[in-house]
This record gives sequence, structure tokens and C-alpha cells, in this order.
Amino acid sequence: MMNARRKDCVIVGGGPAGLTAAVYLARFLRDTEVIDAGAGRAALIPRTHNVSPFPDGISGTELLERMRRSAQSYGATLTQGTVRSVTAVPDGFRVGTDQGDIAARTVILACGVVNHRPPIAEEEHDDAVARGLIRYCPICDAYEVRGKAIGVLGDRDHGAAEADFLRTYSENVTLIQPSGTSAAVHKLPSSPTSPLATLTIDDDCVVTTLEDGSVHRFDTLYAALGTAPRNDIAKALGLRLSKAGCIEVDAHQRSSHPGIFAIGDVIAGLDQIAFAMGQAAVAATTVHNQLAGRSGTSKNA
Repeated sequence: MMNARRKDCVIVGGGPAGLTAAVYLARFLRDTEVIDAGAGRAALIPRTHNVSPFPDGISGTELLERMRRSAQSYGATLTQGTVRSVTAVPDGFRVGTDQGDIAARTVILACGVVNHRPPIAEEEHDDAVARGLIRYCPICDAYEVRGKAIGVLGDRDHGAAEADFLRTYSENVTLIQPSGTSAAVHKLPSSPTSPLATLTIDDDCVVTTLEDGSVHRFDTLYAALGTAPRNDIAKALGLRLSKAGCIEVDAHQRSSHPGIFAIGDVIAGLDQIAFAMGQAAVAATTVHNQLAGRSGTSKNA
């Protein structure tokens, strides 16, 4: 650790959660570095309308760029790279990255999750997401597809719940069983029981062909296939995880390991930008107070 640069806090992940924490910590005059591999989900958002104050919405890439500029304007360091490991040492943590080690007094994990994607080539998938043909978050953008023909690719549990949620916005919602599953009877009227065989994009439609040969065309398709938390670092540290693999935290965003905090989609809860930003504010304030010898958060910090 002799040659490692030293930081009050290293934030793993540069999405909305990590960048919000960086803004807070930088304004607390804490030496903070964000390490971001550039693989977050926010960059794929065509336009979000649930983040104030953007009444006309804002793209994920533009939102992230504005947040980066904000964090840097207060002195936070933003580094493009990958965190390979976080190891507890007597004076804090050694954060191993593909660009060398960092000595950190505290660490905030804002690693996010990975979407389980529908069976389609990556380039075609990303283009379909950008055009709103494939979607992942009905809470975020079901308003934009009200009255349209909506497909939901998912199982009888998560998929059916998502399809039921979407029926508030459209009467034309169809649940499609993922490929590799057995034909199933479910409670959604008019939805087929045969599993998916192929999924293609045809101009402005998503086309699903099922194993029984039937074809269904949709204006948009929600992939309700679940997510996988990016929890390799958490597992290596022995952090307490939920059954779904999310990092468990207390009301101050503290993990089961002192000095390690977690925010955003990598913890259990509502996967929303606004929610993650609130968690970031709590975590950053707790970090600042902990480093100053105070405990927790309060309305007056």
C-alpha cells in the first residue's frame, strides 16, 4: 500500500447512485474517487421522465454526463476502470483496480445489477432498447406505452405480476413464456401457453414466434426475466446478502462489514433512480460523520 493513492472514500460504480454519493462527499470536502467500468444500466435509458427537474425527460447518457460534471466540479475524481477486489486492511481497505491499488478509509458499493436479456443479438438489443421496442422497467415508462400492444416476456410469477401491472395502461397485454420453459396455463386471458421459440425486430414491431408456430407482434416488449446483482466483491468480503443476492444494509446504508456501504440496485428495494439518489445521500452523510468521529445521520448531519 506504500505507493497506493489514498482516499477518504472509494465508490465502486458510476451510475446515478454512485455519482450522487460523490457529489455529497466532495461537498463534504472528502477526498473521493469513483471507479466506473461503464457497464451500468442507466446509460441505456432512452428517456427518463421520473427524475426532476426535467419535465420533457432526459436521456440516461445525458443525465449521467450532467452528474459527472457536477461531481467533478466539486473535486471528486472519476476514473474509468474496473475494481477487481476490495480487501480489508488495518487502516481501511485496499481497492484493487485494473489501474493499480487505492487505499480507502471507506468504500461505497454502487455496483448495480445486470438485466437478464431476451434472446437477441447485443447490437440489435441495444438498438431496440434505444427505440423503446424492448423495455425493462414498467414503473419507469409504462406511461409512454399506454394503449399500445404490449408483450411481457417472463414466467408465471414475475412475468405475470408485471403483465398485471401493465394492464393499468393498456388492455392489450400478452404474457409470453420464455424459451426452455414448459407450456403453462396462467390466469391472464388471451395469453398463449406455448413458450417462445424466436424473437425478432421487424421495423417498429417486436415479433415473437412461439414453439407451436403462432406469431405475436407487439409495439413494445417488456423483458421480465429478472436481474443478477453485481455482488462478487460483496461475496469476497463476506457481506450479508439476501436470498436474491442483494447486499443487506441498515437504515444508514451500512453493510454487515464496518466501513463498507451499499446503495442503488445492488441492494434490495425499488430499482429507481430517485430512490438510489436518496440512498446515496444517506450513505455519503453517514460516511462523512463516521470519518469525523460522529455516528449515523441526522437532520443536521
